Amino acid sequence: MEPLTLHTPLTSLPGVGPAREKALDKLGLRTVADLLAYFPRDYEDRTLRESIAACPLEEPVCFSALVAEPFRTSYVRRGMELTKGRIVDGTGQVEVTFFNQSYVRSALTPGETYCFYGKLTGTGRRRQMINPVFEREGEGRVTGGIVPVYPLTAGITAKRLTSWQRLAAQCVPQIQETLPEDLRRTYRLAPAAFSYRAIHFPQSWEDLAQARRRLMFEELFCLNLGLTLIRGRRGEQTAVPFLRQDLDAFLSGLPFTLTDAQLRSAREAAADLKQPVPMNRLLQGDVGSGKTVVAAACAYLAWDNGCQTALMAPTELLAQQHVKTLSDLLGHTGMRVSLLTGSMTAAQKRACREKLAAGEIDLIVGTHALLSEPVAFRRLALVITDEQHRFGVDQRAALSAKSGGEERPHVLVMSATPIPRTLALMIYGDLDLSVIDQLPPGRTPVDTMLIGGDKRQRLYGFVRKQVGLGRQVYLVCPAVDQEDPAGMKAAEQYGRQLQREVFPDLRVAIVHGKLKAREKQQVMEDFAAGRIDVLVSTTVIEVGVDVPNASLMIVEDADRFGLSQLHQLRGRVGRGKHQSYCVLISDNRNEQTRKRLKTLCATTDGFAIAEEDLKLRGPGDFFGARQHGLPQLKLASLEGDMRLLHEAQDAARAVLAQDPDLQNHAPLRQRVEQLFRENGDIFN
Repeated sequence: MEPLTLHTPLTSLPGVGPAREKALDKLGLRTVADLLAYFPRDYEDRTLRESIAACPLEEPVCFSALVAEPFRTSYVRRGMELTKGRIVDGTGQVEVTFFNQSYVRSALTPGETYCFYGKLTGTGRRRQMINPVFEREGEGRVTGGIVPVYPLTAGITAKRLTSWQRLAAQCVPQIQETLPEDLRRTYRLAPAAFSYRAIHFPQSWEDLAQARRRLMFEELFCLNLGLTLIRGRRGEQTAVPFLRQDLDAFLSGLPFTLTDAQLRSAREAAADLKQPVPMNRLLQGDVGSGKTVVAAACAYLAWDNGCQTALMAPTELLAQQHVKTLSDLLGHTGMRVSLLTGSMTAAQKRACREKLAAGEIDLIVGTHALLSEPVAFRRLALVITDEQHRFGVDQRAALSAKSGGEERPHVLVMSATPIPRTLALMIYGDLDLSVIDQLPPGRTPVDTMLIGGDKRQRLYGFVRKQVGLGRQVYLVCPAVDQEDPAGMKAAEQYGRQLQREVFPDLRVAIVHGKLKAREKQQVMEDFAAGRIDVLVSTTVIEVGVDVPNASLMIVEDADRFGLSQLHQLRGRVGRGKHQSYCVLISDNRNEQTRKRLKTLCATTDGFAIAEEDLKLRGPGDFFGARQHGLPQLKLASLEGDMRLLHEAQDAARAVLAQDPDLQNHAPLRQRVEQLFRENGDIFN
């Protein structure tokens, strides 16, 4: 085999044929450099314990022991064989059982010493172990240290991936140092070569902590550099300035008065829209806080300045709802609002496109259909996207590109996901931020309670009572169609049980992500139209239609959800004039878990909940899980360490103050470009 370099394709490694090449490609791994940047998701402590007697029970442990007798295989039933034997040291003995692994008879030689890793069970001196990992003492390949655990895919085993990582580790000295030495010294960061070696094969937990800190810092630092450069490039782009800024005609025709927060957000956006550079603003607000009226104000300014607006929604149903709401809000102004979705007939789409191109539509609302090639505008100057995490930066850019000419449209992004300000600036770092932090008057808070599964029968009675009053009910499950070993409720099975056994006289329907888009749409339309009493669902309804008649939200296995997600689900009810309720069901007795869920019962302030979630869970709920379109971070879930984020932001500002285009930091510039490559070259 030729010497490896960072650019060596993985097909050069032993054991990588066409099938494994395809499986590795699925993980995004094509070269040795990709492999080294593929970090473990966890680690197992396989450092050796002193003796069998010193090993705790019911948790994974590693120890060395002598094989006391030959292992023997017995056949329990067809397709099931047990291979058993005894291992000993000076302090005790363990009976070891392997299922369907008869090869261990020849692999474990009596009188020889091996290292074993697994979970010990039993009482007193009678200890057992099932299917442990083992190797001859002194080999040190799978035992005796801290062992990385990688995310895998079908066709790639942990053993294979670890062996390829060992080969790739030869190339660690070739990795270029991206962080300047003075910056590493200031922030106490380990060198790149040490960090890449220790992240895969740490010699100690201290080495691992140092490696993780350095690599997490580097990711956040480069992300901040990239986002700052994007903001800088935005200043070099041009947009249509909306010089006519009089909102009075729009505001005076509304049947309600804007809240202070809505008015403040509308004015912040209007100030941006007056500039000859594109607005890029995130409008954050709780469910029901009135983000749409702020969007309508922006669309009004576009129209008053002779321009068109496009609003992109994640689902057809939501797009239809927006058309209705915006038509109501803007009807008195004379603006022409229209809809364009994939399910419209060819003739309807053609007619709509012709009107758009002729400038006979002022505000078009649609789904991904707005991105399709034939759609052209007369003068598109404002793009609004709803629930930004459903649209990547590239999709936002594709719609923006339809403005034609040199000028870029202004962009307003709406999100009902409350995210703490610090984190919002990180996730949506290329956007300015407006927050609607108060609800309109007259909204009745949703009563939230936490109960155990033993109260389910009483809850069914409450469901009947709500339906009897003419209301509707959501029931959310964490799984789709199969119960896991922990007994999580699954929408498909539980929904059918409710239909057959519990509410045979009520109209119960089921919706989840595995249904075809048309089927999902139909169920949601039926629920919105009042043709369904109880909707059993997964979180597919988290971003859903406005059903003012729904008054009860039930969440099964509530401990499986983040607080922010539960708050989003709760926002599906309480939209009408009726008192609404949210019931969280959980049998989890963990003190921390119950404290988390009780936070939701105590407050309806989405931002307070998000801050609490961040404290209790770390930002994992926000980072990575959301398809926000920015580069995917491999390590920086931070585990609540916001100090590292602030340090990375400070460091990025300091470097760019000295070198605005990173011309004097070539390796760093290359690393930032690489991080952002999937979303276009930020330096062009």
